[in-house]
Amino acid sequence: MTSTAQAGHMLERARWAAAAYADYDAAAVTDIVNAVADAAYAAAERFAAEAVAETGMGVVADKVTKNRACSRGIVDYYRGDDYVSPRVDETRKIVELPRPAGVVLALTPTTNPVATVYFKVILALMTRNAVVVAPHPRAKQCSADAARLLAEAAVAAGAPDGIVQVVEEPSIPLVQALMADERTDVIVATGGTGVVRAAYSSGNPALGVGPGNVPVFVEASADINAAAKRIVDSKAFDNSVLCTNESVLIAEDAIAGKLNGALTRAGAHIVDEDGARRLRAYMFADGHLNTDVVGRDAAWIAGQAGLRVTPKTRVLIAPFDDVIAEEMLAHEKLSPVLGMTTAADAARGIRAARAVVRIGGAGHSAAIHSENPSVITDFAAQVPVLRVSVNVGNSTGSSGLDTNLAPSMTIGTGFVGRSSIGENLQPQNLINWARIAYNSDSAVPMGNFAGINPWQSPAGPVPEYPRASNDRNGTPAQTRTAPRRSTPARSTELGLDALRAELRALVAEELAQLIKR
Repeated sequence: MTSTAQAGHMLERARWAAAAYADYDAAAVTDIVNAVADAAYAAAERFAAEAVAETGMGVVADKVTKNRACSRGIVDYYRGDDYVSPRVDETRKIVELPRPAGVVLALTPTTNPVATVYFKVILALMTRNAVVVAPHPRAKQCSADAARLLAEAAVAAGAPDGIVQVVEEPSIPLVQALMADERTDVIVATGGTGVVRAAYSSGNPALGVGPGNVPVFVEASADINAAAKRIVDSKAFDNSVLCTNESVLIAEDAIAGKLNGALTRAGAHIVDEDGARRLRAYMFADGHLNTDVVGRDAAWIAGQAGLRVTPKTRVLIAPFDDVIAEEMLAHEKLSPVLGMTTAADAARGIRAARAVVRIGGAGHSAAIHSENPSVITDFAAQVPVLRVSVNVGNSTGSSGLDTNLAPSMTIGTGFVGRSSIGENLQPQNLINWARIAYNSDSAVPMGNFAGINPWQSPAGPVPEYPRASNDRNGTPAQTRTAPRRSTPARSTELGLDALRAELRALVAEELAQLIKR
């Protein structure tokens, strides 16, 4: 089967499921989301181990934390939020009706494969969208296993057949065909710059994110011991595969010596000038990051670079002088290796953080450890990022796991970072709102919309994707396009013959409209 044909089959099935799911009410959607989150949570440990075994990246215990945060944690965070029911604003005389995107194409990375599958699937289901998961080839097995589990849980809880699908054998032609197909309503891209740019140039709406390169500034007023522990814990978390991990540590001169001691006690190993040279040579041999280091532990990286450290070393810290593009230790490293420099005062520390972000990571995130609100405000105002974590490890801070930011595996970088979103990806990014607007003149009354809801809980069996009558292999029927309209939930009660008749009527109506044009 060609890539184009395979993409068409998946998207046609997803489009049908999205149309059916768009008629579900809030109670039905909540039941489905809860069932999927529970299934994901229960499998968090298994999939964490599978992800590390398949990719060679990260730490199983930390991936368990992320998997749990991106299953029940996501549902708990948004509990009480309603992305399904109409909203009535009597003061403004406006009624808002949510319109799901339809078919979401979710591109997931190799660094955080299962957590990202969990996250994107649950957000899609919360907003009554169908989702097709396209995993990174190096994480295809654990990603596909996770997506299939969530699909089974969703259907068992009442979702339409095909609401969650996964590309079992990802390839560039297949993913390109999925991205370019008009039946893809929105692409949610998490991955390298090339993947995100391809999504933006596909011709379909895309939500993409930019790379990180996080500066962390320890200012003189900070609690030094607490700051050191938080930084080391954050940098060691899942071996730094989260794009929110700290990349360059900037210490104010007045506390630099004390901070070095605290970092060492927290499990870091600060290399000397020769050690820094060895790390540069191994990690950036051709001027680009050696991807072999991504997600590997500090002792392994040290050994490959010819350094001797204890097996318990959690983070390698490599001092350097100037934050300039030619200094490779000032670039993103996605590993427990942290560049470090010093600054004479807070103003120079902020300028150094700005320089780090200019090298890479514009719009992404930064961190500061300080007890001085004025310095914190200056830092946030001057460093061109859209999230600043204060007195917390940035891996779990800017991703919302240890702050009250929206928990997310997809970090928007806004205009400065060439991203279409500036916040952590949230459910509201996957829906639009149709607005019924009454005459603003107070003399013109507004109707009573209390209790009116166009959606309903599906009755009868779970909607099953209709197959062609001559299709003996169970392959979805091939059609050019499916009508962009909801299939009423009542059709599930009428039996297969009635469903076919209704579908034929819809196709006839669509053809009639085409003839009129």
